[in-house]
Amino acid sequence: MESSHLTRLTEFDIYLFNEGKHYTLYDKLGSHMMNKDGVDGTYFAVWAPNAERVSVVGDFNEWNREANPMASRWDNSGIWEIFIPNIGKGTRYKYFIRSHNNGHEAEKGDPFAIHWEVSPLTASIVWDRDYQWNDGKWLEERKKKVGEDQPMAVYEVHIGSWKRKGDDGKEFLSYRDLAEDLPGYLKWMGYTHVEFLPIMEHPFYGSWGYQCTGYFAPSSRYGSPQDFKYLVDRLHEEGIGVILDWVPSHFPNDLHGLHYFDGTHLFEHQDPRQGYHPDWNSYIFNYGRNEVRSFLLSSALYWLKEYHTDGLRVDAVASMLYLDYSRKEGEWIPNQFGGRENIEAINFLRDFNNAVDEEFPDVHTIAEESTAWPMVSRPTQIGGLGFEMKWMMGWMHDTLDYMSKEPIYRAHHQGEITFSLMYAFTENFMLPLSHDEVVHGKGPLIDKMPGDEWQKFANLRALYAYMYAHPGTKLLFMGGEFGQTQEWKHDSSLDWHLNQYSPHGSLQWMVKNLNDFYRTEPALYEYQFQPEGFEWIDINDWQNSVISFVRKGHQQQNNIYVVINFTPIVRENYRIGVPNKGYMKEVFNTDDVQFHGSGVLNTGSLETLPIPMHGRERSVNLTLPPLGAVFLKYEDNN
Repeated sequence: MESSHLTRLTEFDIYLFNEGKHYTLYDKLGSHMMNKDGVDGTYFAVWAPNAERVSVVGDFNEWNREANPMASRWDNSGIWEIFIPNIGKGTRYKYFIRSHNNGHEAEKGDPFAIHWEVSPLTASIVWDRDYQWNDGKWLEERKKKVGEDQPMAVYEVHIGSWKRKGDDGKEFLSYRDLAEDLPGYLKWMGYTHVEFLPIMEHPFYGSWGYQCTGYFAPSSRYGSPQDFKYLVDRLHEEGIGVILDWVPSHFPNDLHGLHYFDGTHLFEHQDPRQGYHPDWNSYIFNYGRNEVRSFLLSSALYWLKEYHTDGLRVDAVASMLYLDYSRKEGEWIPNQFGGRENIEAINFLRDFNNAVDEEFPDVHTIAEESTAWPMVSRPTQIGGLGFEMKWMMGWMHDTLDYMSKEPIYRAHHQGEITFSLMYAFTENFMLPLSHDEVVHGKGPLIDKMPGDEWQKFANLRALYAYMYAHPGTKLLFMGGEFGQTQEWKHDSSLDWHLNQYSPHGSLQWMVKNLNDFYRTEPALYEYQFQPEGFEWIDINDWQNSVISFVRKGHQQQNNIYVVINFTPIVRENYRIGVPNKGYMKEVFNTDDVQFHGSGVLNTGSLETLPIPMHGRERSVNLTLPPLGAVFLKYEDNN
């Protein structure tokens, strides 16, 4: 039972709320079980400044709109509140709201509800936040690692379709089911983090979570808030960080949701040229309204504080930054200076990153931002947006475009595979092969690869090796690790049975080994965002469709030399320039037979000879496997 200090709204609370600086509104608004004057019950508080009447309706009063009217606070905050005795955990409720401007009436879910009915039901549920955490060691380690160079290999998961259960495979895994299976799998696969597509409550399952109504509640499709905490706890116990997709860019128009909340456009802009998203048939938050900023910032910090999560990936940032996003001329309103930049959204994103950095300096914020907006991942103090990382959408598009071409044509498109290094250090980039690339008719990654079955898998192995050797952190959507052969479907499980067949099981084994190699080789992550960590050996061998480069760590002896052959032709006596006398050894080869390759390897010690090449005094002679990547290091006795 919560004590009343959590819910008693002070003048300072109202001040922070009105200033857009209240980061813990979830402690003040919403429903809170408490004891008042010796009586157990529940306190309710909701922001509805344009309401003429607000009452709590629910199963406890047979949804009677007259039974429990709320009182409007005296301070003109627009907040209504009531204490209702003798109701508690599990009570289903909504707010009945009648607008004073137009008599509009609606029953609304609680914007601050921490638990909801399972869709298609839409009531909020009174619930507690009690949970005994077991991840103290993880959180302590997380704090210690702030500022350190760390590997980051992220497995992107949609909870409803990673695996299913039941005879027909139609039943969701619960959070607790997932906790029995997913942490061990991720640990075995060598991933450092999991990123969940939005788990915040959403009425339409087919939105994959990107049309949220419950900004403080994990979806009840898979269990209770405590069940989701248990899943995070178990992931932390296995050393896996948890990143959540968070969607402050838009929200759906469901009647019980935030849209037209008190008979006015409270959370969204009134003018559809500012407040409506044509792409998603959804509504845009009014970032210039301070109370809305307090709502959103409280939501972000709630997931970090209450659920111990390790990062937030902010969806559709580009749609927030540009007033003319997906709009024709005349369909948008310029800013006060006549430009297309959404100044209020820019300030909000900076506030978000500053608040996270202030409260949780040891977590990640990541932007999905698809344009050339400058300094997305640079500090706000120097004019940046303040994110820690940004998805490298240009790399993803160019690389997949290149890899989809028949090898015979790749010689004429060498620039597609190398161009990303022209701007690789302008931001702190994460390389994403995400869910977006395997939906809407795009097919699975394996189908983008040309050639027969063996060549398709060899191409995919080379792609993954290139991704892990390229500067930046890594993200791969579920199913990509074993070559899922169907386009992702949110209403069925991945095809796990494919792993019994060699190409698929061997690809999964290679991704596991690639993760392990990446995590244990400092040169692949110590300078992942700095130009000091990368040097071309040969960018110009377009005739052979070969690229070669060095990934550098703090210690020269840790450097990794990378050579990738993007054709199915074995290239013998292929020399690359290297700096030092000594012996090198091959430390990873995607063509290894254990990965379903053809077994063209460079075995034993490889002597560097005084044959100048690529501007270096010495060189080493290699055999390049077909559609394969080779990683080399100097031997320790050098």
